Amino acid sequence: MKERTMPVLRAALLTTLATLPALAQAEPVKVKVFVGSMFEIGEMTGDRAGEFQYWFDDYWSDATPIEVAGAAQPVYCNDDGVCGAVLGMGKVASSASMMAILLNPAFDFSQSYYLLTGVAGTPPSRGTIGSVFWGSWLVDYDLGHRWAEGEVPEGDPLFMPRKGYEAVRLFQLDPALTARAMELSGGVTLVDSEDAKAYRLRYPDEAALAAPSVGVGTHMTGDTFFHGPGLSEEAQYIAKLYEADDYVITEMEAAALAQVIGRLHGTDRILSLRGAVNFDQGNPNETTLAHLDPAPGETAGGFDETLQNIHAVGAAVVDDMVVHWDEWAAGVPAK
Repeated sequence: MKERTMPVLRAALLTTLATLPALAQAEPVKVKVFVGSMFEIGEMTGDRAGEFQYWFDDYWSDATPIEVAGAAQPVYCNDDGVCGAVLGMGKVASSASMMAILLNPAFDFSQSYYLLTGVAGTPPSRGTIGSVFWGSWLVDYDLGHRWAEGEVPEGDPLFMPRKGYEAVRLFQLDPALTARAMELSGGVTLVDSEDAKAYRLRYPDEAALAAPSVGVGTHMTGDTFFHGPGLSEEAQYIAKLYEADDYVITEMEAAALAQVIGRLHGTDRILSLRGAVNFDQGNPNETTLAHLDPAPGETAGGFDETLQNIHAVGAAVVDDMVVHWDEWAAGVPAK
């Protein structure tokens, strides 16, 4: 038995040794831009689009998926160094995927920019359905103390920051990078829908009645899907308490992702981009519960149009980075 198995083992060893040079020569993908979306509805392409599909169709339709242990979905990369993945919804799922991807030796993130993107909600006093906002600040909505109305004097805040979370509850994104992104994308033509136009008429706010536009402001990250005028005011209160810009977007991942990226590579190359597919409260004639659970035909409309707007705005920046990488590699180009 031993004499028969030795030639087989020797052949297997020689085959393994022959592949070692090729393995040793495999270089990690040098990532110029990483696009992180949070969910896809079905397939990556060809059906109803979720947050990732327009990005996939534009950048990775021919890409081979790269499986990453610990990540929710594979990573896709093109020859220009643009990579992306669906990270998962919420702080835990998205940040777990991001950490797994960042630590995977298949990728070189030493000079990467990060575009964290997806749909979101907006207060009707600050935005409207279809609008797209770059994040100037990322604020964690959940890290603090809360109590019920009636347990403090009437009119007093119902939230207080918890000590010890100062470094992870608030991130100011690089102002020069955010300003450059706004400059590159501010003139992008946005699409709208008839359903969204009709839905806006339910709100009296000037911002809610306006056509979609590109803006900048604070993105409020909460696993708590807060809703209604009271909690919207609380979110604005938290933004002001932390001396951040006006709260314009409610989402579920960005502050957590910034913490993960920051631990390994810093936060100066992060962009957060969100499009509003809903208001964070009902109209004056609608209860919060009715707005959270709308009857058939009572939804805001404009979901797909907002996805298109997010992609168009974000791609204006991604494409500039790729085309002018010699200017972007060392940092935000000077005007």
